[in-house]
Amino acid sequence: MIRVLIVDDHVLVRTGIERILADAEGIEVIGQAVDGEEAISLTRELEPDIVLMDVKMPGIGGVEATRKICRAHPKSMVIGLTASGDDTFVQRLLQAGAKGYLTKGSSYEEVVRAIKLVASGQHYVDPTVASGLLVRDPNNTHNSNPFSQLSDREMQVAMMIVNCQKVQEIADSLFVSPRTVNTYRYRIFEKLDVRNDVELTHLALRHKLVDVTD
Repeated sequence: MIRVLIVDDHVLVRTGIERILADAEGIEVIGQAVDGEEAISLTRELEPDIVLMDVKMPGIGGVEATRKICRAHPKSMVIGLTASGDDTFVQRLLQAGAKGYLTKGSSYEEVVRAIKLVASGQHYVDPTVASGLLVRDPNNTHNSNPFSQLSDREMQVAMMIVNCQKVQEIADSLFVSPRTVNTYRYRIFEKLDVRNDVELTHLALRHKLVDVTD
C-alpha cells in the first residue's frame, strides 16, 4: 500500500484529491496538510511514501518545504502539484529534490500513474511540462520570465510578498530578522525593475506565478 500525504492550502483541492485516490488500488491517503510547515511536521510524524505538494502556498512555500523534506526524510518522495506548469517553479522544485511534477489539470489516471511510478523509484513529470523543459535552454540569459534570475531564497521571499505576507510574518517564517527580509525585498525590486509590492504582484500575475483563484 502506497501511503500518501496531500498538501494544499485549499480544502476543496485536498478533499477532491483524497476522494479520487480513494478509488485507486494500492493507494491510501494518510493525512492532509494546509501549508509547508505542516507538511514537514506531518511527514516527520506519519512517514508517507508520497507527498503530493502544492507549490504555491503561503508560508515557506512548496519549494522550500520540498527541500527540507527531501533532506530530512529521503524515503518520502515528493510530487509537485500546481495549477500551472511554469518552468520557473518546475525547475526549482525538481532541483529541491522532488521526484515528480503534476498540474492540477492532470487526469485521475495520470495522478495515479505518477504516484505509482515515483513510489517505485522512478521520476514522473507531466508530459506537457516535460516538453517545455526539453526545449528550454538553462543558459539562456534572455529567458522571457524575469523571475528566473532570482536566487531560491529571493524567489521564496518574492512569493511570500505576493501572497500578502508582511515583513514581520516573512521574518518569523524564515527565522531571520525583518532587516534581512527587507534586504532581500529591495534586491528583488532591483533585479525585477519594480518599485513596490504592487508592481511585484502585477509582474507575478503577468507571468502566471500566482493563481488568480487564490
